[in-house]
Amino acid sequence: MSSLSRELVFLILQFLDEEKFKETVHKLEQESGFYFNMRYFEDLVTAGEWDEVEKYLSGFTKVDDNRYSMKIFFEIRKQKYLEALDRRDRAKAVDILVKDLKVFSAFNEELFKEITQLLTLENFRENEQLSKYGDTKSARGIMLAELKKLIEANPLFRDKLQFPTLKNSRLRTLINQSLNWQHQLCKNPRSNPDIKTLFVDHTCGPPNGARAPSPVTNPLMNAAVPKAGGFPPLGAHTAFPAAPTPLPTPLAGWMANPSPVPPHAATPAGPMSLGAPNNAALLKRPRTPPSNSAAMDYQTADSEHVLKRSRPFGGPDEVNTLPVNILPVAYSNQSHGQSSYSSDDLPRNVIMNLNQGSAVKSVDFHPAQQILLLVGTNMGDVMVWDLVSRERIAFRNFKVWDLGACSMPLQASLANDYTASINRVMWSPDGTLFGVAYSKHIVHIYSCSGPSELRNPLEIEAHVGSVNDLAFSCPNKLCVVTCGEDRLIKVWDAVNGVKLYTFEGHEAPVYSVCPHQKENIQFIFSTTMDGKIKAWLYDNMGSRVDYDAPGHSSTTMAYSADGSRLFSCGTNKEGESFLVEWNESEGAVKRTYHGLGKRSVGVVQFDTTRNRFLAAGDEFTVKFWDMDSVNLLTTIDADGGLPASPCIRFNKEGTLLAVSTSDNGVKVLANAEGVRLLRSAENRAFDASRVASAAVVKAPTIGAFPAGSAVIGASIGDRTAPVPAMVGDE
Repeated sequence: MSSLSRELVFLILQFLDEEKFKETVHKLEQESGFYFNMRYFEDLVTAGEWDEVEKYLSGFTKVDDNRYSMKIFFEIRKQKYLEALDRRDRAKAVDILVKDLKVFSAFNEELFKEITQLLTLENFRENEQLSKYGDTKSARGIMLAELKKLIEANPLFRDKLQFPTLKNSRLRTLINQSLNWQHQLCKNPRSNPDIKTLFVDHTCGPPNGARAPSPVTNPLMNAAVPKAGGFPPLGAHTAFPAAPTPLPTPLAGWMANPSPVPPHAATPAGPMSLGAPNNAALLKRPRTPPSNSAAMDYQTADSEHVLKRSRPFGGPDEVNTLPVNILPVAYSNQSHGQSSYSSDDLPRNVIMNLNQGSAVKSVDFHPAQQILLLVGTNMGDVMVWDLVSRERIAFRNFKVWDLGACSMPLQASLANDYTASINRVMWSPDGTLFGVAYSKHIVHIYSCSGPSELRNPLEIEAHVGSVNDLAFSCPNKLCVVTCGEDRLIKVWDAVNGVKLYTFEGHEAPVYSVCPHQKENIQFIFSTTMDGKIKAWLYDNMGSRVDYDAPGHSSTTMAYSADGSRLFSCGTNKEGESFLVEWNESEGAVKRTYHGLGKRSVGVVQFDTTRNRFLAAGDEFTVKFWDMDSVNLLTTIDADGGLPASPCIRFNKEGTLLAVSTSDNGVKVLANAEGVRLLRSAENRAFDASRVASAAVVKAPTIGAFPAGSAVIGASIGDRTAPVPAMVGDE
């Protein structure tokens, strides 16, 4: 059988186990001979199901294959024989002796005679070698330990004792990918096609034909169900229902937290004997550890994550009728154990207060030169601060550059009130651009191309009404994703402003967007002010996900820094706020964090850092959580003066935290590393000024800190182009 065919068998085994076809799983294990399920074997031996034990073994070895196999079968049959004698079932014992044990007489006739003589004893424990035989349970346990050693030492079981690491529902994922590919080849592709069979290739019917109900219509929209049960797949076209959720207790063939047993020394197949299995006399022989020392069960990259779920499958949190095209299954929880971090690593100490002149609406640290802070206010002012000099080194106020090119609704709005608030400011991933989303139609993209030079910014009339959010993405080139009051999400070329995609389907203003990439799949989450969440691929084929945000809240979504965990935070019309972690493979809330106020003012903003901490601005404070604990970790008031729901933002390394204040300012908080970062940048600037020949020392510009890396002590000179200074309008 080819390597790919072998791998297909493993995928089928995983699928059968997920669907709980337990007998079929073990039958395929035995018939294929690819994977020996030690946990299943242990269960059979412990239960004394001897016929099933031998039947399962027969898929991997026969009695006369080698001396290890011979001893394995002998120990099993001897135990079966002794148990019959212990039950005083001599007829059964004779049957076992003749049918099962006689085969070994050809190899050791004296041993067979000694076994036969046990029939003459009132109690076989009268035999000296069997005098220490206890009860059935303990005897099976002793024998099982010996069998495991023999199996692990048997070369026929090499490479068959460990199941390959697979992500959950891998076979489903491959089929979903195939369906998407088939759909892309359709001459008349439909949005949300109805796929009812896998027996033939998918093709969409004529555009004017009768249309079946869309498979991705969320039944939760019309049914009184407490929660959405799953993310329909972002691959989006699938005939599969969601895979059943494993129970929290280990199932046959699954381990919640596999801990391999210590490697056994290779166990020589010692001579068969009448007494209890004992290789003491053989331990003096030289040994080499077997290649597969640990008895492993089915294991996926996400099994620990999955098996920690607290609810059984079929509970109110899961709706089994949703179609799957699961978002790429996340990531193992093992990467989350950043035990080296503590709450002392949080930026808690106020080191400066920067006055902005108007209320701060959005802030963002430069991704590389983290001493630079981008700020947007409710008066439409955007500025860049140098945190070393504590000076504003760039400033822009709201201005439409080409009013004549604007739509009539925008011109009318500006004629009545030529002001606009900023809803979002954000740096591009490489820090060479930043975007500004305004409350009136407009998005500005600023390009920083050289020292003391600000290129003509890109002006986009992105939406009708307010542009509520903005983010950068890179599906195949750098793009800007926007959303607005007009219920649309749009994707623009970040260089020339050409519109690439428009996503429609929301029934309320779109509040936020969250672009992301997982397993080479680029997608966008969008949330609305009525608490709906959708997800989109870059293909104009409609949303792939449709479900409710917790509490029907206006919500923002964000991934952890490593992209492995998804969080959201929002506030509903009643003032209730919700901070949660999502289980992407189910589309259900995995963890709800406690500690947010019951009557929040405005929408609570949040951020993540270090793959470990969450922070939210709430009740005139900043609140922190450990990602792995639902309880509030700590709260700080930043020396007072914060609004009810302050705007917050970490720098990339989590050493600095910017927090808006009620007196139109921004406080910058730091931990010890953040303080060292600023001092290091200050020292470099001072050294540069000393060697400048008779130069007038001016306020540092953005380009003055090319070495102000996010990583303490590391230079970014070879990682990013220097960002030039920007000057205000003349």
